[in-house]
Amino acid sequence: MSEIFDWKKDTKRCLVIILAAFIMAANIKTFVHTGGLYPAGAMGLTLLILHIGETFFSITLPYTIINLIINAIPVYIGFRFIGKKFTIYSCVMILLTGLFTDILPAYTITEDTLLTSIFGGIVCGIAISLCLMVEATSGGTDFIAIYMSEKKHKDSWNLSLGINIVILISAGFLFGWDKALYSIIFQFVTTQVLHLLHKRYQKETLFIVTTHPNEVCKIIDDNTKHSATIVKSEGAARHGENFIVYSVVSKEEYVRVVHKIKKFEPEAFINAINTDSLTGNFYQRPYED
Repeated sequence: MSEIFDWKKDTKRCLVIILAAFIMAANIKTFVHTGGLYPAGAMGLTLLILHIGETFFSITLPYTIINLIINAIPVYIGFRFIGKKFTIYSCVMILLTGLFTDILPAYTITEDTLLTSIFGGIVCGIAISLCLMVEATSGGTDFIAIYMSEKKHKDSWNLSLGINIVILISAGFLFGWDKALYSIIFQFVTTQVLHLLHKRYQKETLFIVTTHPNEVCKIIDDNTKHSATIVKSEGAARHGENFIVYSVVSKEEYVRVVHKIKKFEPEAFINAINTDSLTGNFYQRPYED
């Protein structure tokens, strides 16, 4: 069990979450607002409800309150299945994003809807990645995607894109299909940025040729809690005895592990291969509770 409060770590988390919330809100009041787009999950559903209220009932609803109501069930999933501390910080992100969105004025950077969709998606992906970097999320379907990723031990962020088809169909019927189709581009770009920046569920297979297999295995275990397999081998050129250490680590652990091994044994030969599918007992570091 980790400490209830780590002053240095949690202060960093708070600062990053404040930054991510501001970026997300600024994105909503610039690219999303200008393009009339509908982002993923609770944020998109909130904006759709606000748009319905303004268009059909001439009422202006507060973003913060509607967004908090919609996030009630995803937050429950977070508390129940992911982690209490993770969910608390995610709630801070949700609340701050709503407050910043209500406060910041709308501003048009470009009126080109395609550019708005692409760059808005990039900014949205960066904001969500910042949250995930400090073990929080922006809420909504992110909770569901993380829960499914934890359960399956594989990247499930495309699931969010699938869930949001209902929001996009509704927006298409009510306000025109062009905005709905541009919103698909926005959400697709967001998902690709997440794939690029968030490495937690992406894996690397390591083949390490070494003369100190036990020490290398200990380095892997100490830094990742993953085990390894030792295979006795022989060099083709010199016919000297050596060993191949085989292990699978996440991409976010890869750089640290390789750095430690090369520092211990500079002569070690390391081959890393992208791993798309894995069956078996693979340790996934849990989100803190």
